[in-house]
Amino acid sequence: MNTATSTSRRNFLKSTLAVPVALTLGQSLQPMASAATPASGKSGGPLPMRKLGKIGPEVTLISLGGMMGAMSPDYLDIAWSMGIRYFDTADCYLKGQSEKIIAAWLAKYPERRKELFLVSKDHPRKGPEELLEMIDRRLAACGTDYLDLFFVHGLGPKEYGSDAVNWPKNDNFKKVIEQIKASGKAKMVGFSCHDGTLVECLNSAAEGGFVDAIMLKYTPFFTPGDAFDKAVSACHNAGIGLVAMKTMRSAGDVPARIPEFDKLGLTTHQGLLQAVYSDPRISAICSAINNVAEMEANTTAAREFKGPLKMADVQALKQTVMANRRTMCPGCPSCDAFAAATGFAFLDISRFVTYYEQDGFLDARELYHALPAENRDPARLDLAALRDGCAFQTDYPEIIRRANRYFA
Repeated sequence: MNTATSTSRRNFLKSTLAVPVALTLGQSLQPMASAATPASGKSGGPLPMRKLGKIGPEVTLISLGGMMGAMSPDYLDIAWSMGIRYFDTADCYLKGQSEKIIAAWLAKYPERRKELFLVSKDHPRKGPEELLEMIDRRLAACGTDYLDLFFVHGLGPKEYGSDAVNWPKNDNFKKVIEQIKASGKAKMVGFSCHDGTLVECLNSAAEGGFVDAIMLKYTPFFTPGDAFDKAVSACHNAGIGLVAMKTMRSAGDVPARIPEFDKLGLTTHQGLLQAVYSDPRISAICSAINNVAEMEANTTAAREFKGPLKMADVQALKQTVMANRRTMCPGCPSCDAFAAATGFAFLDISRFVTYYEQDGFLDARELYHALPAENRDPARLDLAALRDGCAFQTDYPEIIRRANRYFA
């Protein structure tokens, strides 16, 4: 990233963070020229792209989607300025307001439609044939005469019956897809899936060979060669475009930083995004980005992805995500008594680990080393007994191990 770009981005963030983003379409929106449009009057360039399946175009690595409270035409301006050219919505997001917000944005910038990859979804609970009438309602709601991709929303037996796993290889679904695409109302048709039958749905799609794209619940921590991995490969080899979702659900409370990604200049969450990008079968990540800071982090991770992460880094990331452990006792008599009886600075060390993990505060290393060496040495202490006596079962032996790893 060059200096000019970095400076422009910092100024951009200052301007956007200073302006409250409307939460609903009905709110009055003031123009945000400094936020939505660079000084040149032209939008910024798109993020890096990958081809979506056999017949799809290239799409940006990030798709802005889901039920975001900050959703508004101005918020879409910010996404566009940061390079996102892929918007994902659905009939049910924000009780129908999400599509209307996109329609308002497209009405403001009709020239951007040809550069935007737009996706919506619906729920054909009576069978795939319902999609033929549903597509018209989605087009009207989104304010466009075509979708780039139209999804069955959340394919699985809970909503669509026990035969839903067979839809992706069913002749009825195939004919519906052919009709929709022939009408020009959608260029691609597929389904999203985060159901327990995901692997079966993927395998059906690979067998059927007519679904264009799938948005699937994805983690980069699968076991190579397992059923999920094989099903993803089967779809990829069949030319089906794959978009990852739910990738950050397990990472809401993980430490903001770990040493393996410090050296790469990434936060833990950015590392998780790049771990997904390390799988070349995945074309994009659909991400519910809730504020400008998250959008900056997401788009930076996409722009700075240079190639697959090392397996050791992915494993370190996995261990961090799976651990998700408390690092501070909220305060209990046992810990207070131990602190009073010993010079060991376990409460300070726990606090510094928390600063580093959850806040990304790199100066925590300096604070740790500012402690006298004897106050950092647990050699003569029974930390397991300290843990067992803590009313909140704070795992002090583990916290000290992490402190040594982070700060040594």
